Amino acid sequence: MKMLFLVRHAESVENATKCTGFYDNPRPWTGPAAHALSRDVVGLTPRGFLQCLWLRRTLRELTGPDPAVRTSEYRRARDTAALALPGTPYEVTALLNEQHYGAATYMTRQELYATYPEGREDRQIRKHLWTPPGGGESLAGGVLRRATAFVDGLLTAPKRDVVAFTHHTAILALRAVLERRPVTELVDEARARKTPNAAILAYEQAGGLFHARGTARPDC
Repeated sequence: MKMLFLVRHAESVENATKCTGFYDNPRPWTGPAAHALSRDVVGLTPRGFLQCLWLRRTLRELTGPDPAVRTSEYRRARDTAALALPGTPYEVTALLNEQHYGAATYMTRQELYATYPEGREDRQIRKHLWTPPGGGESLAGGVLRRATAFVDGLLTAPKRDVVAFTHHTAILALRAVLERRPVTELVDEARARKTPNAAILAYEQAGGLFHARGTARPDC
C-alpha cells in the first residue's frame, strides 16, 4: 500500500441536531435501542450529501487507481463511502466503528450522571479511560485496540492505496497509532477542534511506518 486516507463520515442528522434531536431527557429509548438507532438508522443531512460530492472530486485527485475502500458498520459511514466513491466496492469492518457507548448511547450528561454516578469523574476528567456502562468501550481500551488491529492489517496488506471511512473518536485512536502519539494529547486537541465531517487525513507508508502527509477539509 502506498497511501492511507482516513475520512470522517459526512455530516449526519445526529451531528446537525446534537442539542435538539436524539438527546432528549429523559431518553425515550433503552440503551440497545439507542445504539441500534445510531448504527443503523442515522443518515446524512443535505449538507452531508454536498460534502460527499466534494469528497468525490477530491479523492479522485488524491488516490491511485482502484483504491481499497474500508468503512465502519454505521450507516453514515457506509453512505459516505457509497456517495464519495460511487461504483467502487467497499469492505465493511467493525474495526472502524465509532466508540460503543453502551447503555449511555444518546444520554444527556445530566441523565448519565444521575443514572450512573459512579462513572462521573472518569467521564469529566479522564474521558479516554471512561468505559460507558452496559457493554460500552473506552477510547484508550477497546477503540485503541481496534485501531491497532486495523493498522497492523494494513502493514501486511498488498501495496495499494486505502480509503477508510470512519468516525471522530475512531480517528483519535487511529491517529494515536499512526502518528505514535498519546491518546490523551489527541483528546486535548479535540476539545478545541474536532476533525470536521468529511475531512481527509493522508498518511504515507514508508519503512514499516506511517507518516502524516496533510489534511484536506471540505469547502461546504
